[in-house]
Amino acid sequence: MTRMIRGAALLAAAVLALSACGGGGGDDNPLSGGGGDGSTITIGGADFPESGLIGEIYAQALEAKDVKVERKFGIGSREVYINQVKSGAIQVFPEYNGALLAYVDKENPASTSQEVDAALSQKLPPELEILNPAPAENKDTLAVTQATATKHNLKTIADLKPVAKDMVLGGPPEFKTRKQGLVGLEKVYGLKFKEFKSLDTGGPITVSNLSKGQVQVANLFSTDAAFKKNGFVALQDPENVFGAQNVVPLVYKSKVNDTVRNALNAVSAKLTTEGLLEMNADMSENKTDPATVAKNWLGKNGLA
Repeated sequence: MTRMIRGAALLAAAVLALSACGGGGGDDNPLSGGGGDGSTITIGGADFPESGLIGEIYAQALEAKDVKVERKFGIGSREVYINQVKSGAIQVFPEYNGALLAYVDKENPASTSQEVDAALSQKLPPELEILNPAPAENKDTLAVTQATATKHNLKTIADLKPVAKDMVLGGPPEFKTRKQGLVGLEKVYGLKFKEFKSLDTGGPITVSNLSKGQVQVANLFSTDAAFKKNGFVALQDPENVFGAQNVVPLVYKSKVNDTVRNALNAVSAKLTTEGLLEMNADMSENKTDPATVAKNWLGKNGLA
């Protein structure tokens, strides 16, 4: 978290539509084109609605400071987009500090927000840096239905050990090889599942599979409206396999000035987990357009 609410297909399409509106003429490929002409800040977003929402908040906050912005949302996983940021083609990307650290330094034991940020300052490529982290966190979780939790008396991830062998775990493809995924769950908790089922990134396919019992455990994210809507249970993680996951702007140093830095840090100062929950619910339940959700939040917090 790496990280993140995953709404219905309509919501995902709305987020992708933002990228099409933001630049590249009629080209729908979020990785097409360059990183702007020097006066434009290109903001990216991963392939799940919350990332696009935060990217849109960043974009509108910068536009409020008269910064020209290009949007490239709907890009794939970290394994796909990180090189775009490293090359400077994308200058700002909404990240989750713990998941980012797990990507750049798989064996780093840092788990608290402060430890993670300190480690990132040492491990990131020299051309990149993180700005101020937000209080908001969207952590990976292992989710089960209430019925499964009750049947097996599941409260923590450790409680899965005696029953995991009979369960199918669902998650995005990369979850299978990540430290903050199957690798860490087996190493730390000794979990060996019957099967891993490759699904989407905490999105409607994963939610549907868990609801219907096609998987018994799923990788969802802590700010996902699906928990409230479906009565899912997020198992506690006492060993911190899924460590700190604060929302943080990842930037390409040489292409962001003080105006950009200050505007993004101001967003981070106001962005809370509860705020993310409310915005994600607005998108998921009310089908409110992400650009409208972002605009309302910025106005409410005096940032637009």
